[in-house]
Amino acid sequence: MGNWWLSGLEFRDPLALFAMFLAPLVWRLSLRSTGSVITSSLQGVAATPIRGRVRWLWLPGGLLSLAVVALAIALAGPRIGDATSQVHREGIAIVLVIDRSGSMDARDFVEGDYSVSRLDALKKVIGDFIRGGGGVGQGRPNDLIGIVAFGTYADSISPLTLDHANLMAILDQVQVAREPSEANTAIGEGLALAVERLRLLDEETQKKKVRSKVIILLSDGANNAGDIEPMQAAELAAGHNILVYAIAAGSTGYAPIPLPTPDGRLQLVREYMEVDEKTLGDVAKRTGGRFYHAGNVEELIHIYQEIDRLEKSEISEVRYVQYRELYAPFVVLGMLLMMVAAVLQVTWLRRLP
Repeated sequence: MGNWWLSGLEFRDPLALFAMFLAPLVWRLSLRSTGSVITSSLQGVAATPIRGRVRWLWLPGGLLSLAVVALAIALAGPRIGDATSQVHREGIAIVLVIDRSGSMDARDFVEGDYSVSRLDALKKVIGDFIRGGGGVGQGRPNDLIGIVAFGTYADSISPLTLDHANLMAILDQVQVAREPSEANTAIGEGLALAVERLRLLDEETQKKKVRSKVIILLSDGANNAGDIEPMQAAELAAGHNILVYAIAAGSTGYAPIPLPTPDGRLQLVREYMEVDEKTLGDVAKRTGGRFYHAGNVEELIHIYQEIDRLEKSEISEVRYVQYRELYAPFVVLGMLLMMVAAVLQVTWLRRLP
């Protein structure tokens, strides 16, 4: 029962407790301030026993030292939390499905800058979507996010994770498929792999609870590889209550793309590209999601802004703590000790001038 009041005790400014180290200095200074009497011999003084008020000459200095300790504690702000409320957050599980086929090397997303490919522009916007900034949103710190990339084949390049710093490093390494055998577009394979990642999440009881599961699928081509058709993958997603936001990047028509010349250099050549907007729209509709079309980086930013607004992590409470401040008794104690010490010094324990 004696220590019940210490439960939950903390200090607002704990560094102020270092002021207690001034107490020994106050003690030493008080002892040095003793008055003196000039005498020709110490023999009589040495034989005189110490008694009466002389025994208590140390008391004012001791009281001042204790006052320093009390005021240091008061300055540190002792307090006890009376009420707390933990933040309750339910994040969203998001798999980013990124097209890395050869057509994602087209240089038509940033007007007047042919050094930025569609994939480069996408990675920048996705990065802002994850960590916040760039006008996309406030970031997704409470969400499990994974990445699936696809060309001719689909790969899960990052598992669903809250380690977004590592996720960003992995995203930065995604490159356009250069080999012709890897540069086709397997939309169905990529979407199906993302569905599988989210399905397995239900079986991992150690994972953070998620409020909903979402796939953000971006492609700039038509499905021309893989054994799974996009609509088959959409059926799988719908069966597991997974929303798909499908984004068609670019437009059907000619776009500049760098191609190697016989002497090994890269030359921008206008090539015909086809975007299957209908299939992507049907995929989104089947899962209850939405379809978007982005012709440039500004439109892509607006799309991710809307998705960020639509898929919000749930925050049911705000953390707060109500404190009972305990500094006042220590201030009163310190002042009383100083007053008693001062009174003693000018009355009962008055010293020679």
